[in-house]
Amino acid sequence: MKTALTRLAGVEHPIVQTGMGWVAGPRLVSATAEAGALGILASATMTYLELEAAIAEVKKRTEKPFGVNLRADAADAGDRVDLLIREGVKVASFALAPRKEMIAKLRDHGVVVVPSVGAARHAEKVAGWGADAVIVQGGEGGGHTGGVATTLLLPSVLDTVDIPVIAAGGFFDGRGLAAALAYGAAGVAMGTRFLLSKESTVPDEVKRVYLAQGLTGTVVTRRVDGLPHRVLRTDLVDRLERSGRLKGLAQAARNALRFRNITGLSPVAMVKEGFAMKHGNDLTWSQLVMAANTPMLLRAGLVEGRTDAGVLASGQVVGMIHDLPTVGEIVEGTVAEAGEILRRLGPETGG
Repeated sequence: MKTALTRLAGVEHPIVQTGMGWVAGPRLVSATAEAGALGILASATMTYLELEAAIAEVKKRTEKPFGVNLRADAADAGDRVDLLIREGVKVASFALAPRKEMIAKLRDHGVVVVPSVGAARHAEKVAGWGADAVIVQGGEGGGHTGGVATTLLLPSVLDTVDIPVIAAGGFFDGRGLAAALAYGAAGVAMGTRFLLSKESTVPDEVKRVYLAQGLTGTVVTRRVDGLPHRVLRTDLVDRLERSGRLKGLAQAARNALRFRNITGLSPVAMVKEGFAMKHGNDLTWSQLVMAANTPMLLRAGLVEGRTDAGVLASGQVVGMIHDLPTVGEIVEGTVAEAGEILRRLGPETGG
């Protein structure tokens, strides 16, 4: 199944495994690459040295193309860009729009640049700056998300830009891939589906919590970091929703310091990143403290398995997932199902 995405990234199948913090490590990314899809290594929760080691491990496990997700506003973003170039990483993805100069540098060295966007105007901006493709996540997606459904956001972006568009938010099987391709997308990106795989390093007891959810098992809350964040509806999230502002900020400040210790960021670097986030997102200083809190809450749940003290990011598709297949089975099954659907529709619809 060849599309603009497979040609651009050099992969076999038009499927992307998203760069989920604390989840998308070398084991998951290399398994995705070996299955013929595009695995994205999450670097926002890694120090520079940890990222360097993670890239080396992925390259030991597979010779196939993979990507790295970067924070464009990170204090050492330039060093990380140089690392990707030096190591020959195929794709650089971004949650926030990278600067025009950063896009140009990556592209000049053969790295494919794929920012994630949540609005047609954002896609138009990065396309004008030279981005090779965009990932468009609708409101159904997990983690930070917008309020517009993929079924509306995707066509609005496709009508606006002429670079490949990858659909995210609400995808978990071949039916979704077939639908995205019918819209005109070059492929789909999936997070929760890959989180719930055998190769995912999320603790088994946490995976069981995910598998027990129904279609109403997620909620979009602002109490995690001040921005809309889709997570599982847990007791902790309910407590955050009920807690007072001052109590929440005090807890966030403590977690921000813990995150600094884990990542090795200096206070000066955290302040620099804070200014960058504030400028790019028009956040208040209290929201910045909450934003620094988020990685620790996610780590508690997704790494330490503490569902009582951690936040579990999730897309709405969690209510449709009831198994833990291998990554290979996910990719093969998705492509096979999509291919069968498109073959059935083709002759009768004139496709």
